Amino acid sequence: MLKEDYNVIGVMSGTSLDGVDLVYVNFKVNDDVWSFNCLDTETVSYTAGWGERLKNLTELSQKDLQQIDCDYTVYLAEIIGKFINKYKLKHIDAVCSHGHTALHQPNKGLTYQIGNRKLLAEKLNQLVVCDFRVQDVSLGGEGAPLVPIGDELLFKDYDFCLNLGGFANISTKINNERIAYDICPVNIVLNHYVNQLGFAYDNAGKIASSGMVSKQLLEDLNGLDFYKKSAPKSLGLEWVKAIFLPIIESYNLQIKDVLSTVCEHVAIQISKAVKDKSQTKVLITGGGAYNTYLIERLKSMTSQEIVIPKNVIVDFKEAIVFGLLGVLKLRNEINCLSSVTGAKNNHSSGTIFKP
Repeated sequence: MLKEDYNVIGVMSGTSLDGVDLVYVNFKVNDDVWSFNCLDTETVSYTAGWGERLKNLTELSQKDLQQIDCDYTVYLAEIIGKFINKYKLKHIDAVCSHGHTALHQPNKGLTYQIGNRKLLAEKLNQLVVCDFRVQDVSLGGEGAPLVPIGDELLFKDYDFCLNLGGFANISTKINNERIAYDICPVNIVLNHYVNQLGFAYDNAGKIASSGMVSKQLLEDLNGLDFYKKSAPKSLGLEWVKAIFLPIIESYNLQIKDVLSTVCEHVAIQISKAVKDKSQTKVLITGGGAYNTYLIERLKSMTSQEIVIPKNVIVDFKEAIVFGLLGVLKLRNEINCLSSVTGAKNNHSSGTIFKP
C-alpha cells in the first residue's frame, strides 16, 4: 500500500551558481491529485572557493572531475546536515537532490551531475533519491528539463510555466501533451558580466536598464542556430562558453550595454515561445523574476498575463519539484516525460541510495 503523505527535503543547485536551495516540503496525494506545503526553506550561498571550482567543471579531466564529485558530495552533505539540524527536522522520508550539473552533452549520450554519490546517504544517514538525468539520456532523451512533471502535477492552473534561472526554460500543454524545452541563457550570462563589476547579480536589472541595446549584437544572438531547432532541446554551460560568449566578446561593448542587449534578447526569445496562445497565464519563477527591467521588457512584447507568485515559489519551485521527483521515484511512478525530453518512453528516473 502506497503512502499518501510524504515529508522530504528537496535540494537544487542551478547553473547560475546562486547557491544550494533547500526546502522541507510535505506532499499529499489524493485520487492522483497532488498538493504541497513548504515547511522550511533556505538558500545557502556558495563560498568564493566553491563558486570558482564550479565555474570551470567543463574544463576538468575525468580524474579531476571524479575528485571534485567526491569533495562536492561531502560539502553538500554538510549543507543538508546543517539544514536538518537548524530546523530540527525529525520526519524525513527522503532527501531528493538534483546535485550540480558538471557536463551536459545529451547529443553525445553524456550528462554528469556531481554530488549524487552513495556517500551522501551515508553522511546524512538518510534515504537519498538523486541522479535524475542519466537514465533519460540513456533512453535517447535530452535529460532536461525535468521540472515539467511538477508543472503538470502541481501548477496545472497556468498555461505556461517559465523558469528564469541560469537558462530560461518553459513548459506548456499542446494537444493534451506536456512539452518543455530550454529557451535561451539568462542569469548564466548576465551574472558572468555583472561579476566583472564586482556584483553577484544585477539588482532589479538596474545596470541593464542604464545601457543601450546593440542592434547588431542582438541580431547575431537572435540568429543562432539553436533558436531554429524544434523542441525537445536543451542548453548547457558548454554551449554558452563555445557559442554565446564569444559572439558578445567580439563586440567589445561596455558591460551595461551587454546586459541591456542580453535582456532584450531574452525577452524576444521568451515572447516567441508564448506567442501561440493569447490571453493566457504565464507563471514566472527563478531568480530572473526579480529582474524588474527584464520583466518589463517581456511584458512590453506579450499580451499574456504575467504572474509572479509569492517569493517561496519564485525561489524554491525547482527544489520543490525535485522533492516531488524523488517521491514519484519512491512510488515507482512516472517522473520523466518523453514528450518533454524526447526519450523513448515515459519513465521513473533516479537512483535510490540507502544509508
